[in-house]
Amino acid sequence: MQPARRVAVAGATGRLGRHLVDVLRAQGDDVVPISRSLGVDVITGEGLAEALTGVECVIDAATQPSPEEDAATAFFTTSARNLQKLGKQAGVQRILLVSIVGVDQSTGGFYAAKVAQEQAMLAGPISVRILRATQFHEYVPEMVEWGRQDDVIYVPKMRTQLVAARSVAEALAGMVDGSGAVPGADGAPIAEVGGPREERLVEVARLLLSRRGDTSRIEGVSNPDDPHHELYENGGLLPGPDATLAGPTFEEWLDAQC
Repeated sequence: MQPARRVAVAGATGRLGRHLVDVLRAQGDDVVPISRSLGVDVITGEGLAEALTGVECVIDAATQPSPEEDAATAFFTTSARNLQKLGKQAGVQRILLVSIVGVDQSTGGFYAAKVAQEQAMLAGPISVRILRATQFHEYVPEMVEWGRQDDVIYVPKMRTQLVAARSVAEALAGMVDGSGAVPGADGAPIAEVGGPREERLVEVARLLLSRRGDTSRIEGVSNPDDPHHELYENGGLLPGPDATLAGPTFEEWLDAQC
């Protein structure tokens, strides 16, 4: 029997991280959860060296809650450098980084911060593979609430290929051994994962409200001040032809929540 691999998950208590811990443990890996709430901080470095001791692979699923570009960039680049530096000292063999489909086409905002994270991680001494995912099913309820104004809900006119966070966790778990990524246009080892079909945010938001019995009206909006609005509308968030398509549609995922 092959010995269990020791895998650290940064952002282990987050939306994706919780699934990662569960999936990795189910496949027999020895998981080290990394989270500030657990006493390990990827920004200050508190407890990080100890957490990485004996770890073969790190999966970086930690995120910055602020969408503001400067704050997000500072968070992502600092965490990338800390994981690379302390991971190298601990003998970590590879790092898997979770990113977003379409970030390489971004001109600003949170997506630009993710590009900076990719670059900072790839600049380090440890081998890195990047998995860019489409938007999670789990984000739709949040986006609905963010856009709520009285009895009208405004959501971006977005074309996407929504994917379940669990499906992304499973794809990452399959890359722990170093497989599953191909060179991207810039030569970086990049893979993509998305849901089974293209969907429009306006339509899935209406489906969500219908299931809830919520009679609020959904309006699709285009905001030219949003640095991502062209990506939202022109298909820039859709995965490429080599992407892994996995998991349920939004409607199937919603059925499973009931």
